[in-house]
Amino acid sequence: MTPETESGGHDDRILLEGPQSRIRDLSLVVRSLRDFLTGFRGLHFVGPCVTVFGSARFQEDHPYYTLGREVGAGLARLGFTVMTGGGPGLMEAANRGAQEAGGRSVACNIRLPNEEAPNAYLDHSVQTHYFFVRKILLFKYSYAFVALPGGFGTMDELFEALTLVQTRRMQGFPIVLMGTSYWRRLLHLIHRMEREGAISPRDLSLWLTTDDLGEALAHIRTHTVDRFGLLERRRPRASKILGETNVAAKSAGPD
Repeated sequence: MTPETESGGHDDRILLEGPQSRIRDLSLVVRSLRDFLTGFRGLHFVGPCVTVFGSARFQEDHPYYTLGREVGAGLARLGFTVMTGGGPGLMEAANRGAQEAGGRSVACNIRLPNEEAPNAYLDHSVQTHYFFVRKILLFKYSYAFVALPGGFGTMDELFEALTLVQTRRMQGFPIVLMGTSYWRRLLHLIHRMEREGAISPRDLSLWLTTDDLGEALAHIRTHTVDRFGLLERRRPRASKILGETNVAAKSAGPD
């Protein structure tokens, strides 16, 4: 079996190849449904999450990796479960920081040729065959999103978050870009979009860009814990009969 087949890349390629036989289309629907059910049940008890996006390619000796650990630790101390795509690099850094701070660390993983397995700093993870399923799971359980420096995948996830908030498919959940120098040219492009009329002036308030972790955490707390009353929400209980695991029991939640 090739790495591409193991990663699910073969499944995505078939999905995007256009019309298939009725049996093959049905099998794709069934497999994606199974992915959704596995993800929904596996993540039902993880507690309020913040999803952290970032490159898989920055290693432990890179300053961005240190930033990722600090972000993960800060979110955990705020009481959130830190969710990532489960890969190495900055995803690993955020998961690692959460665990080191005594918080919860989870992932929605998809096997790619250069990301052979989930990173080692996870309390729980689910694995999907399809990128679109993974993306929905990353957004479904999160109240905020932090974008660390990254490549095409990070940009895809960042602009998905911006679009969902812009179109009010999500309730104005906060989006934070960490690393002002990295994002500067992208932000210049976005401001040009506004000048050209491609987006509205109010869209420029959809995110916060900062190098200050304290500012980032305060922004997230104001627009999540305080706004949605996460402390007062009753959390679902896991059923031992159904073999469910309450990952959220690891800590008490946002404080």
